[in-house]
Amino acid sequence: MHIHLLRTDSDHPDFLALMRDLDAELAILDGDDHAFYAQYNKTYNIRCVLVAYLDNRPVGIGAIRPYGTDTMEVKRMYVVPDSRQKGIARRVLTALEDWAREQSYARCVLETGKRQPEAIALYQKSGYRVTPNYGQYEGMDNSVCFEKGL
Repeated sequence: MHIHLLRTDSDHPDFLALMRDLDAELAILDGDDHAFYAQYNKTYNIRCVLVAYLDNRPVGIGAIRPYGTDTMEVKRMYVVPDSRQKGIARRVLTALEDWAREQSYARCVLETGKRQPEAIALYQKSGYRVTPNYGQYEGMDNSVCFEKGL
């Protein structure tokens, strides 16, 4: 099992294909809230995108984008179902944090859904702590927000 992480941007075709899979999965998980969340998951012009390859097959994605002057927001974390539980999401998240540090950002924030217990567990195991919901997620019952100092 060989995992390779490619640094790219939001125009990369493998990122776009996996993002469509992610959006389809989220439409089911989010139910009636999906339209609200979808408006905040646009990925035009994101310069910091990772695509994870398992034995040369694109199987995971993640991205970061600036959120304020010292903070990056983690977006679009996803691993295809048949490649989960192999440490891919953790490697993508760690690499995104490293990339944020290289750009002198001091912390990462993110939002995930309460109906995604695997994602919540990943973030907690990775040192993220639950914070009050920020920005557009304030008042959203399905959202749980996290932050981590870098």
